[in-house]
Amino acid sequence: MSGRVSYHAGLAAEDQVAQLYARQGQKILARRWRGTAGEIDLIARDGAGVVFIEVKKSKTHAMAAEHLTPRQMERIYQTASEFIGSEPLGQDTLVRFDVALVDSAGRIEILQNAFAA
Repeated sequence: MSGRVSYHAGLAAEDQVAQLYARQGQKILARRWRGTAGEIDLIARDGAGVVFIEVKKSKTHAMAAEHLTPRQMERIYQTASEFIGSEPLGQDTLVRFDVALVDSAGRIEILQNAFAA
C-alpha cells in the first residue's frame, strides 16, 4: 500500500473508531493530538476519566496488533501525561489506554486497558 493510501486508510479507520466511541456515549476530546513526545490518535472522555486510543489498521486484527511497539507505547504514555496536565485533576486523572484494531473489512476490535501490565 502506498504511503498516501495508507495515510487515508488510517484516517478512515480513526473516523470509524471515533464514531464507535461516540455511539457509546464517550465524547471525543481530540483527534491526532500532538504533544512534545508524539501523537495520540484519539482522546475521549469516559465519565471523569480520559481514554487514550491508539488506532491500528491492517488486513487482520492480529496483524494490526503487531504494529504496536513498546517504544510507541512509551511515547503514548509520555504524550498522555502531557495531555492530562491540562485536566482539572492533573496527574491524578483516571486514565485508560485502549487499542482499536481495524481490519480490512472495517471491523473494529477494542482492546480496553491494552497497556495494563
